Amino acid sequence: MGIVWTIVLGFVIGVIAKILHPGKENMGFVMTIVLGIAGSFLAGVIGQLMGWYRAGEGAGFIASVVVAIVLLAIYGKVRGSAPPGN
Repeated sequence: MGIVWTIVLGFVIGVIAKILHPGKENMGFVMTIVLGIAGSFLAGVIGQLMGWYRAGEGAGFIASVVVAIVLLAIYGKVRGSAPPGN
């Protein structure tokens, strides 16, 4: 059940990040889930490095969304810098 919960939360976090981030990213369902899961994972790692979370604790929902927005901005910059036709 943990995997299903991770996928559902990843999807919700990814959708919220896409709604709050200006611009249009052509990301499908799976990439939205990956965005949310990556945002949550990185928020947890950053929080542990900053001393906000202990090992094994999950990141907060707001922190996960904020990091997912940052990842979405980075994705937009990297994707926008690709040569035409790719």
